[in-house]
Amino acid sequence: MTQALFPRSFRKTYPLAVRGEGCYVFTADGKKYLDAAGGAAVVSIGHGVAAIGRAMAEQAARLAFTHTSQFHTEAAERLAQRLRRLAPPSYREAGRVYFTSGGSEATETAIKLARQYFVEHSEPSRIRIVSRWQSYHGSTLGALAVSGNLRRRAPYTALLPDWGHIPPCYCYRCPLGLTYPDCQVACADELEKFVESVGPETVAAFIFEPVVGATLGAAVPPEGYVQRLAEICRRYAILLIADEVMTGMGRTGTPFAVEHWGIAPDMMLVGKGVASGYAPLGGVLVAPHVAETIARGSGAFEHGFTYQAHPVAMAAGLAVLDYIEEHRLFERVAPAGCDLLRTLEPLSQHPHVGDIRARGLLLGVELVKDRATREPFPREAGVAEAVRRAALDEGVTTYPIQGCADGERGDHILLAPPFIISPDEIRETSRALTAAIARAVP
Repeated sequence: MTQALFPRSFRKTYPLAVRGEGCYVFTADGKKYLDAAGGAAVVSIGHGVAAIGRAMAEQAARLAFTHTSQFHTEAAERLAQRLRRLAPPSYREAGRVYFTSGGSEATETAIKLARQYFVEHSEPSRIRIVSRWQSYHGSTLGALAVSGNLRRRAPYTALLPDWGHIPPCYCYRCPLGLTYPDCQVACADELEKFVESVGPETVAAFIFEPVVGATLGAAVPPEGYVQRLAEICRRYAILLIADEVMTGMGRTGTPFAVEHWGIAPDMMLVGKGVASGYAPLGGVLVAPHVAETIARGSGAFEHGFTYQAHPVAMAAGLAVLDYIEEHRLFERVAPAGCDLLRTLEPLSQHPHVGDIRARGLLLGVELVKDRATREPFPREAGVAEAVRRAALDEGVTTYPIQGCADGERGDHILLAPPFIISPDEIRETSRALTAAIARAVP
C-alpha cells in the first residue's frame, strides 16, 4: 500500500490497529497487544465501549456542529457542570469550563487567559508564565515555551519566548543535591527566588504538573511541596495553573491530582482521560475570580478555536463520565495501582533499574547504567526505545521517554493502563516488562 500518512518517526514501523476491546488493541496481522500505556495515559475506561460510540452517533445525528460564537449547546453546558462538580469546592458554584480539542490547546488557552486577566487588572507588566525544567505542557509554541523538556524544545528554541523556568521537584535526582525531608522542600522555594529576581510585577502565572508524567516518569512530589507552591503564588498574587491533562480525571486515584494536597489552583487543565480517547477533547477549568474578572471587565476573552465545545466531543465526554460513575472506576485506580506497583517490585533488584515510582495508575520505571551512582545511559544507546520494542514483542505496549536525567540523557518507561485493568492483566504487564528489560538491558 502506498504510504501517504506523515508518521511520528520515519525510522519506526507501526502495526496497523484495526480494533480495540477492553485493555487490548488488535492489529491487521491478527495480533493483540495489552495497552499498558493507555495510548499515552489517555484511555481510562478501556477500548471498544459501545455506549460511547452510540452517544456520539446520536449527538451527530441531532446536531454535529455549531460555532461557539453563534450558539451554545446543552451537551457542553452539562459536561461543564459535571466537571465543575468534580473540581475542588471553590469551583463548584461559579467556576467556568473552557473546552478545547486537547491538552496543548488547553495550555495555550490558560496562557492567554492569565495574560488577559492581568491586563483587565491594569497590570500589563505581568507577562511571564513560569514553569519548571523537565516538564511538558504541550507541543504548540506557547505550550512548548512553558515546557521544560530540552530535547523537545531544541529545534524550536529560537521561536520560544523565555519567561523563565525553575528546577523540578525530582527526589530521585534532586537538582539541589538535597534529601527529603531534611531539604524542607527547598525546590519549591526556587519559585520565590525566581519571582524576586525578575520582579513579582512581571509574573502572571506558574504552571506545573502535580505529578510529572511523560518527562519525569510519574515523579510524585513529597508532602509540603505543592502546598508551598500555592502559598508562594498567593503571596505574590500569581495565578497557579495545574496541568492535569495527564493526571486528571482519576489517573492518580482522585478526580484531580491536586486533591492529594488539598489545594485549589486558579486554573486546571484537562485532556486525555476526559474523553478516554473516544474524541479529541480538553479544557480549562477556571476559578470564579478569574472568570469574573473577564466578565466584569471587557466582557470577552480574545481567544477561540473553531472546534471548541464540539457537540460530538461533548457527548463523548458525558458518556465517558457516565461509564466511570456507573462502574465506579475512580475507586478502582488506587488498589489497581498498588497491585501493579507490587508486581513490579522484583524489578527494583535489576542492576539497571534505578527507581520505580507511582501514584495510582501512573507508574514510571527509570533505567540507569549504574544503580550505585545513578548514572544514566548515553542518549545514543536508545535504551527506553529498545525496551518498548521488546515489550511490544511480548504483546504489551509501553510509553518510552528519554531525557529525565538532564534533558538529554535518562531513560524511563511510563505505564498508564486503563482503569479496568484486571489482576491477570497486571501480572501480564509485569511479566512482559520484566522480560523486555532483561532482553534489552541485560
